[in-house]
Amino acid sequence: MIKVIVPATSANIAMGYDCLGMAVNLFTSVKIEDADKFSITGCDEAFQNEDNLVYQGFIQGCKHLKREVPTISIDIQSEIPESRGLGSSSACIVAGIIGAFEYFKEDVDKDVILQIATAMEGHPDNVAPAIYGGLCMAFEDSNGHYDVIKYPVDDSYYFTAVIPDFKVSTNEARKIVPKEVKTTTVAHQLSHCLAMLNALSTGDIKQLKDAIDDRLHEPYRKKLINGFDEVKKIVEANDSVVYISGSGSTLIIISNSSDRRDKIIETLQKRFEKFSIKNVEIMN
Repeated sequence: MIKVIVPATSANIAMGYDCLGMAVNLFTSVKIEDADKFSITGCDEAFQNEDNLVYQGFIQGCKHLKREVPTISIDIQSEIPESRGLGSSSACIVAGIIGAFEYFKEDVDKDVILQIATAMEGHPDNVAPAIYGGLCMAFEDSNGHYDVIKYPVDDSYYFTAVIPDFKVSTNEARKIVPKEVKTTTVAHQLSHCLAMLNALSTGDIKQLKDAIDDRLHEPYRKKLINGFDEVKKIVEANDSVVYISGSGSTLIIISNSSDRRDKIIETLQKRFEKFSIKNVEIMN
């Protein structure tokens, strides 16, 4: 029996659209065993078929290794909520690919896993931190190969996930983002992304608040998240920042004080009783 555990991921980190992401301590756990008949258990019945992303990742891993796909049973236990912007799909894809390497007792080369997973996912912002951990930026070089750079995050920061009681479709969230932007918007995103990375590494909360001013996707995607403006107002009133995790609906709050974090949580729990609010940590 093979067991693979993959963390949740929060992508974009506000300014790093489709290239930045971080791993957080919610997990998908997958068990793979030889079986007489293919089966999947543990997840929603709608995903208990050959289209399941764990199984599809396993198939792609087998193809890379040039091995026939064996008959297996898969059990999936996940803390990562589906369609909430915490990388549930990426975790499944990565778990399946790694599962194939483990099944055939091949070395798990993170770079190889990244290339396979990105080809399946279409972009690397979620799969990279799911593989490498921490805060990652992934980019495509001139040969079509994806490389990863990891960035430090200062220990003074506290992270909180605000998980609404509704889903946001990734396809819908992508459609709502403009296909073309002004060069001034591009310059704004680049400069603020660099400032944000510096602020995250140094613990400069003032710079972080100035840097997180996304103009590429937040102004459009926030319309899909009921309560976004109110959450943001509460967070900013407590000298903290908030961004849309992935395509939503989850929001991630960053504070540099446990007292402020706790005050924000208390206020949000009273106002949004159906939302799940969890303190999370970066998984390195």
